Amino acid sequence: MYEPQLNERRSESDWPLAAAALGLMIIGAAFIFSATGSGTIYLHQLLWCVLGVVAAGAACYFEYGSIARWSAVFYWGTMLLLLALYAIGAVHHGGKRWIDLGLFNLQPSEFAKIAFILWMANYLSRPREELRRGSVFLAVLGYTLLPFILVYKEPDLGSALVFLAISLAMMFVAGVPNRMLAGLVGGVGILGILVLALILFAPPKYKIVESYQKDRVLSFFGRGKKSLNYNVEQALISVGSGGLTGKGWRQGTQHSLGFLPTAGAHNDFIFSVIAEEEGFVGSVVVLTLYSVLLFYGIKIASQARDRLGQLMAIGVVALLFTHVFINIGMNIRIMPVAGIPLPLLSYGGSSVICSLIALGILHNVHIYRRYH
Repeated sequence: MYEPQLNERRSESDWPLAAAALGLMIIGAAFIFSATGSGTIYLHQLLWCVLGVVAAGAACYFEYGSIARWSAVFYWGTMLLLLALYAIGAVHHGGKRWIDLGLFNLQPSEFAKIAFILWMANYLSRPREELRRGSVFLAVLGYTLLPFILVYKEPDLGSALVFLAISLAMMFVAGVPNRMLAGLVGGVGILGILVLALILFAPPKYKIVESYQKDRVLSFFGRGKKSLNYNVEQALISVGSGGLTGKGWRQGTQHSLGFLPTAGAHNDFIFSVIAEEEGFVGSVVVLTLYSVLLFYGIKIASQARDRLGQLMAIGVVALLFTHVFINIGMNIRIMPVAGIPLPLLSYGGSSVICSLIALGILHNVHIYRRYH
């Protein structure tokens, strides 16, 4: 296989993609500091960004076909990490989602998303006629349900749903027959409606989901705990109070006065902080940067030299889109609160590093689109 030299790699670089990612990292660090006023948290975020850029560089260096050969190892390795949470996971906010490594907490579900994309791309890049087989379709469902169930039981329903979104997007692009996909979407839809009905109307003794998850769904319909309804309302107020140009950096009152949840202002509700302090203009800048990532991701997928590269790129696009849609959706109250981080903006080492690894994979497909 031909390996492009360093100067050739530079000439193949997709600078709009890199510029958008850099812009989001800078904005994220700035408003994490604004939301917390903590130099320690700010420096931690910068460290995660540096480590993520190094990891993204490593993901770009090795040709994506070579990376795909290790996809089974990555997939099953992250499944073992998800299982390890039940034994050694650190409990935070009522769930076991992190492994305490001393210097930092590792969130296996974020790395599992990357491994899942690699494995699914490798598995679905087989000849299209094989994708019509029921056995292959059932295998894909199995590979999807395993991380879904393990992450759901942490419990983390929001991240679990991301695996379904990625799987559906990749199966559609791979060429899985529409009748199979329609049956899957219909089944998931019916199951979702039944679960929602049980959450809303079933007696409390029937535990369908964790109590805090039930409260999040109820709050979306205005029936949850007052404290949770209050938090969501304050996030929406933050977004609306920014006006056209905002109140100015570090001048936001919703988080500084404690109306916006202190524990979530730099995580789940970072978009609300940006919208309050930079207004409609700042919100549009953030959405534009994400649009650049998604647009160039789709462009890279369309120009990929083979189906493996195309599926990897689509998996990354689906991952980014799902996170952005759910997180911003819950900030403006069109989605229930799900605890999904906003890529490259929300505070968190695992999220930032994995987002940059995903972009590194996307860039890898772009670099090697002409080399065989």
